[in-house]
Amino acid sequence: MFKKKLLRVSKVVALGLALAMVLLVPGAQASHWGLSGGVVTHDPTIVRESGSTWWSASTGQGIGMKFSTNNGRTWTDGLPIFAQPLSWWKKYAPNMTTNDVWAPDLEYYRGRYYCFYSVSEFGKNNSAIGLVSCSKISKGDWRDDGVVISSKAGKDSFNAIDPNLAVDANGKPWLVYGSWFDGIHIVRLNQSTMKPAGSPTKIAYKSGGIEGPCIMYNNGYYYLFTSIGKCCNGVNSTYKIMYGRSKSITGPYVDKNGKALTSGGGTILDAGNSRWIGPGGQDVYRNSSMGYVIARHAYDASNNGTPTLLISDLYFKNGWPTY
Repeated sequence: MFKKKLLRVSKVVALGLALAMVLLVPGAQASHWGLSGGVVTHDPTIVRESGSTWWSASTGQGIGMKFSTNNGRTWTDGLPIFAQPLSWWKKYAPNMTTNDVWAPDLEYYRGRYYCFYSVSEFGKNNSAIGLVSCSKISKGDWRDDGVVISSKAGKDSFNAIDPNLAVDANGKPWLVYGSWFDGIHIVRLNQSTMKPAGSPTKIAYKSGGIEGPCIMYNNGYYYLFTSIGKCCNGVNSTYKIMYGRSKSITGPYVDKNGKALTSGGGTILDAGNSRWIGPGGQDVYRNSSMGYVIARHAYDASNNGTPTLLISDLYFKNGWPTY
């Protein structure tokens, strides 16, 4: 977990144990990463570009970007993707805060890096999911691929925010998205345009708040992770991470008790603890050499409720995810 010289092994072990005690969620089998550097974040997404270089994008002005050159342990703040807002954003979210971009999702697919993101008006579903792509993140040759899905207050019941690119067992792309307004939806994408190529399906709903979906596939099952409760209130946030699974990417997704996520079901993965409050905005990522990891933010009660990046290894026990 920590890369130190051998002569400092005893100190490393002590530090690792202390960190595990701080971060550990009761009942979890923790393998939490020790992170340093620029770890202030909200709604993080992570991807490994090459070698030991990792990138993380997050909610913020122009999409906040971080990079790590030691396999995601030490993070440095970089330049945002958008130095200025794109002209078409306010067509869909006319009252959005200038250059305030939400919940990006970084993914590598068929030789290209994609970043889905959302622009919106807080508390309204005047929203749009946009897309940019590049040949290499470190090169920064981002191309505006335009709007993917939009929603309009008074017209649409759903909310076009919180996108996540999911790839099924056959290598086909899907987009999962949504929020409080009408729950979580999924739609098939065209492999060439990465735009919708079918009708959306609702796959989860929960009163009291649900958003931030991501889907990953493992050993015959698709796993849907969402954030429930309320975010963005520092130590008063009630965010939690829950999940369900399905044999089909379009559902039905059920929790450990067999309750459908469209009927309010869901098994809690991370409810936080006395220090790390309101964990959510998660991204589950599979790195071929390191297995599955989950990134999310939580509000640090020991640092005035600052939203902070947390990363943990993610395991599967009896077909269900755990730390």
